[in-house]
Amino acid sequence: MDRRRALGLMSLMVLGTGCRGYQFAHVIKPDAPNMVGSHKAGAEVFDPLIDEAVGKLLSAECGPSPDMPSMAADGTPLKKTICFIGVENKSAEDLGDFKDQIYQQIDAKIRESNTFSAISRRMVDAALYETRLRPDSLYIPDNMRLFTAVLERQGQPMDYLMYATLTSGTTKRNNNTQRDYLLTLELVNVNTGVATSQAAEIRKGYHKSRAGAWWNYNPFASTSGE
Repeated sequence: MDRRRALGLMSLMVLGTGCRGYQFAHVIKPDAPNMVGSHKAGAEVFDPLIDEAVGKLLSAECGPSPDMPSMAADGTPLKKTICFIGVENKSAEDLGDFKDQIYQQIDAKIRESNTFSAISRRMVDAALYETRLRPDSLYIPDNMRLFTAVLERQGQPMDYLMYATLTSGTTKRNNNTQRDYLLTLELVNVNTGVATSQAAEIRKGYHKSRAGAWWNYNPFASTSGE
């Protein structure tokens, strides 16, 4: 074996062993599309769900309310205060670190609004801890009054409670799966007890081959299970 060939083989061996365990990364530009998760939902599902659901809910509630003053004493507009309780996951997937991400994104959307403000999550958690109440138990009027009183004592009066619920529905066809993700936001007026809700939905297909998307979603696809 000549020297040049030996050096070439040594280089290949170094490259082959040197890459084991290595991970490569790049910074994603703001206008680049999100990566599409191959096994469960990710940013490509949650980001548009949040944008649509929050936008629809706040738009529907941004008008004047007869039970709430719309102007302060100095004539400036009053923002309605939302106490966002949290995200309940009833989908088929474990959200992992996305649960906190979804909470923070919804909270940020509320704060960006010109009509609404949000109570700090730390204050909400502290009030739940002090009252020893679960988020779903706040629908009981006595519990809601107790929880509201604790926040008011902390200087955090509120107008609404907000709940977020993520659900999913799964359709299977041989090795192909369609999952319908539904994010529902419910807003409860603490003064009247009236609840309103808005939802957003995204469907996503999972396939064992690249041809799976075309085979199941092209207009000429068979409707049978074959």
